[in-house]
Amino acid sequence: MSRLLEPPEGQQVYSRTFTPVASDIDANGHVNNIVYLSWIQDMATSHWALRQPPEDQDRWAWIVLRHEVDYRRALLPGETATARTWVAAQPDGPRFDRFVRIDGPDGAMCAQARTEWCLIDAVSRRPKRVPAEIVARFL
Repeated sequence: MSRLLEPPEGQQVYSRTFTPVASDIDANGHVNNIVYLSWIQDMATSHWALRQPPEDQDRWAWIVLRHEVDYRRALLPGETATARTWVAAQPDGPRFDRFVRIDGPDGAMCAQARTEWCLIDAVSRRPKRVPAEIVARFL
């Protein structure tokens, strides 16, 4: 993944900001890569909680199959990042791709990710095809 990720025209996008705390800064003086990964996961879970009704949140769960992350610009102490996330237009059975882009205060991309999630039944813990109504609430 080398091109800058942007949501497709008309795509529903969830956004929030992150301001690093002292423990997020590594020995190189910028936000540590693992912190970005934590923010990426936070974006996915908070977007799910915002867009899906409580009964679906009780019925379904997600597991991560893959994270692919590009890092481009260091986020420095005192800077606030803006993160945006959106989902793929269509799931692939139980698999559903999510995209996250984290930009610095200057609008330059700090990190971006394509993550692959698998929907599972919360009780049986078995993969399940992503229902159309879940997809519709994200689009």
